Amino acid sequence: MDVLTLSATPIPRTLYMSLSGIREMSLITTPPPSRRPIKTHLAPMNPETVRSAIRQELDRGGQVFYVVPRVEGIEKRTEELRQMIPGARIAIAHGQMEAGELESIMLSFSSAEADILVCTTIIESGLDIPRVNTILIEDAHRFGLAQLYQLRGRVGRAGIQAHAWLFYPKQRTLSDAARQRLRAIQEFTQLGSGYQLAVRDMEIRGVGNLLGAEQSGQMEAIGFDLYMEMLEEAIREIRGQEIPKVEDTQIDLNLTAFVPADYIPDIDQKMSAYRAVAAAKSKEELTQIAAEWSDRYGTIPKPASQLLRVMELKQLAKKLGFSRIKPEAKQHVVLETPMEEPAWNLLAGNLPENLKSRFVYSPGKVTVRGLGVFKADQQLQTLIDAFEKMQGAVVEAAVI
Repeated sequence: MDVLTLSATPIPRTLYMSLSGIREMSLITTPPPSRRPIKTHLAPMNPETVRSAIRQELDRGGQVFYVVPRVEGIEKRTEELRQMIPGARIAIAHGQMEAGELESIMLSFSSAEADILVCTTIIESGLDIPRVNTILIEDAHRFGLAQLYQLRGRVGRAGIQAHAWLFYPKQRTLSDAARQRLRAIQEFTQLGSGYQLAVRDMEIRGVGNLLGAEQSGQMEAIGFDLYMEMLEEAIREIRGQEIPKVEDTQIDLNLTAFVPADYIPDIDQKMSAYRAVAAAKSKEELTQIAAEWSDRYGTIPKPASQLLRVMELKQLAKKLGFSRIKPEAKQHVVLETPMEEPAWNLLAGNLPENLKSRFVYSPGKVTVRGLGVFKADQQLQTLIDAFEKMQGAVVEAAVI
């Protein structure tokens, strides 16, 4: 399956996946025809600056977005704007409104029935209103860099020179990260600069947890070089923990496993019994077959019982990625497998202590030391018990 992800400013984690080669990346740097860079102004909050910026846009027949960081206080700010700019038609939009009311407001604003839309970040994406060419963002230091970039992109969509005003409190000391974000959004104003802005965002916030939920952070805590080393080691380990797929499992143990002629004398019935065993996909199906044989033909003889047990072993071995089970040097039993050592460590972690030391991994196989000296039925039972324990590790990994 191929996946194409489109983003104006990718989050640090996603960007770093591309930079490190986990994902491939292509850049679209050509702007639409007639699009002009947006003039970005950074200033302390000042009523006169706000009034002047809005008045300049309204005087040339345009509309204005006025963005606030939260819903609380939005009515108060709207009233202040009404007093500041008498006669201006002002609408309010935020995510706590009823869907029908919000849709009506946005449609009326899009139809130029209002001059100023006081809103939250609800306008951050998906809006294309060519008449809106000035945006004012209050308390811009509270927004993320990608958010500011997206908000700024709501204006300047009609080939007219657009303006974005980023305001921060006069008397408040900004954190280093907030100051860097505001400087970055002011610095990268050229069309197609989303990639450079995303790189700066990654530098400010950190690359995040590529193998977990956090989208930014962490890198600075241990240093970039050590972080990269640990990341590469973790990726290698996770890739190696995949249980390999095998077409089938060949069982070469010295076992007597067949349906005796005196148990099912009819040839057609015997062939049907073999086919049923071969087609079984689970232990439950084999148990059902055993119940049917017992009911129809009487007590199951040992060779037929071992045939069912061999098929149970075969089912388990196939799911665990073992392609062949065979004796070796009369003392050991070998489990041939293409799995890598991290995958084996995952399986072996569920073995009881008395078995762990007997199962020895080497590339291409797992040797069960000393198992060959036991009787065939004991070998069979030991392997089934061990494989059932290993199957538990596969289920736990899938749940996680």
